[in-house]
Amino acid sequence: MTSATLRELGGDTTRPASLADASLILVDYQNTYTRGPMELHGWEPALEEARRLLDAARAAGAPVFHVVHDGGAGSLYDLDGESGAIHPRLAPADGEEVVVKTVPNAFVGTRLAELLDAAGRKDVVIAGFMTHMCVTFTAEGAMLHGSRPTVVARACATRPLPSVVGDVSAEELHRSALATIADVYGVVVPSAGELSA
Repeated sequence: MTSATLRELGGDTTRPASLADASLILVDYQNTYTRGPMELHGWEPALEEARRLLDAARAAGAPVFHVVHDGGAGSLYDLDGESGAIHPRLAPADGEEVVVKTVPNAFVGTRLAELLDAAGRKDVVIAGFMTHMCVTFTAEGAMLHGSRPTVVARACATRPLPSVVGDVSAEELHRSALATIADVYGVVVPSAGELSA
């Protein structure tokens, strides 16, 4: 039996954003997640989907904001080192803002809300690494800010985690995170192709 989401029960929209009317937020597409101890399950196809999304957003004239996590010098998220850099396939173009965060919610302690307000678009499209962490909490932050988030599932990825009730596979965690987002925070679409230009 499939039950309705809290959003549906509350009468919130289930219509995804149009790229022509939205801002794009790309979260933590850093080399950290493509190698070593933090390598994500399925990062390569997710990165390719993110590239399609970024190309479509640029073609539609959507403002693009790149978010990166800063863990400090010598960390897995060292922005001055190769591991913390944005993957070259998603490198920011001239004029695209890079927002540096230090917690999972990209709205906390950053200029992201101010930049979105200046862009003047209520809809935001979000994709990134990791689904269960910074994508989920940034979607929450967007909703709390008053934006209307749409998350692109295939452009996100995560990793397996241990838990006291048993190990959780990357796929289970990814699906659960997307279900959480769709229940409360915003609309989830399978792919960039679901978004009208």
